[in-house]
Amino acid sequence: MKTRAKTLTEQELEIMKVVWERRASTVRDVYEALREKRSTAYTTVMTMMNILETKGHLVKRPAPDGRAYVYEPVQAKAQVISGMVQDFLDRVFNGAAQPLLLNLVRDHKLSKEDLEEVSRQIEQSSDATPEEP
Repeated sequence: MKTRAKTLTEQELEIMKVVWERRASTVRDVYEALREKRSTAYTTVMTMMNILETKGHLVKRPAPDGRAYVYEPVQAKAQVISGMVQDFLDRVFNGAAQPLLLNLVRDHKLSKEDLEEVSRQIEQSSDATPEEP
């Protein structure tokens, strides 16, 4: 049974971003996309994609031409990122989001627009919470 690791390594995440963007990719597709950003070996990309399949992040099926495999993501990008954020919160902040937000504000990592969006999201979340009778 394949187990899905919550947190992806930097290389794994880079590959997953390409596959999410394209919805389905061959090793060659991902290799070409990554090569535009930095030097990487085809065999490294192939190995990493096989690891992602083993971990349960990708599924592969034969390509129509039968000469390669097409890889597709098992989960949507938002689901994986949400899991990674939760894992980070659990490991670093004992599951609490407030210290993370305070750190981002203190270190000026959030723009005024970001803070306004956070406020809007909080307001919408508060409005959506059902009241008890």
